[in-house]
Amino acid sequence: MTADEGYLLDNQQSEAGRRFDALSELFDPVTFRHFGAVGVSAGWTCWEVGAGGVSVPAWLAEQVGPSGRVVATDIDTAWMPADGAAFEVLQHDVGVEQPPAGAFDLVHARLLLTHVPQRIEALASMVRALRPGGWLVVEDADPALQPLICPDEFGPAQQLANRLRQGFRALMAGRGAELAFGRTLPRLLREAGLHAVQADAFFPITSPACTALELATVEQIRERLVGAGLATEAEIEQHLKNVASGELDLATAPLISAWGQKPRGPGE
Repeated sequence: MTADEGYLLDNQQSEAGRRFDALSELFDPVTFRHFGAVGVSAGWTCWEVGAGGVSVPAWLAEQVGPSGRVVATDIDTAWMPADGAAFEVLQHDVGVEQPPAGAFDLVHARLLLTHVPQRIEALASMVRALRPGGWLVVEDADPALQPLICPDEFGPAQQLANRLRQGFRALMAGRGAELAFGRTLPRLLREAGLHAVQADAFFPITSPACTALELATVEQIRERLVGAGLATEAEIEQHLKNVASGELDLATAPLISAWGQKPRGPGE
């Protein structure tokens, strides 16, 4: 891929670790609640797709114990442990490669499919990897549902923040991200043949983790914003100063979580 293709928020950049930490603080409680609802327990086999960081596969490994199995995959495993983890780590492109060997009780992906060009193929691969009775949990943002980082746009600092967020989303869309994908998840899971499909949404506003996430994200994409004429260096510096002050009520796009169960065959 050229420098202007592929995932905008490259795992190789130093800010990626800060983003993973902030995303974990914001969304891990939501994800773990859904895992509890579908019954994750000792002995389960789990596939964490596009893991990025370690928090979700590490939590799953604790739940399934030594009798279970957790496989964490990503196209870039730079932030995963090289050895000694309680889960397996595989470099893997879910959009084009076959699933890891074995049938899984749980397959999970968070903030992934929006950015995968072959997102429908990837979803089909995840469904194939489920054993009969297994659960798929997919969580993706839907920026088109709520496009503002400052929903209460009452002053210049909030207006600047929202303009830079619009630029960020324009860059994502230019690389093939589907900004209205989250809302389609319940339908896509039903169309994939899953049963007992449910969904909900989480929409944090005014959290220290939202501040940390915005600082890391803007630092990571600042050259892209300037290069595309979407912001000046002075505007980015002012925005970072505004964010660091802690006086902006920052939000994230709604995280849509959808889950469904693969049907069992006769006698299963």
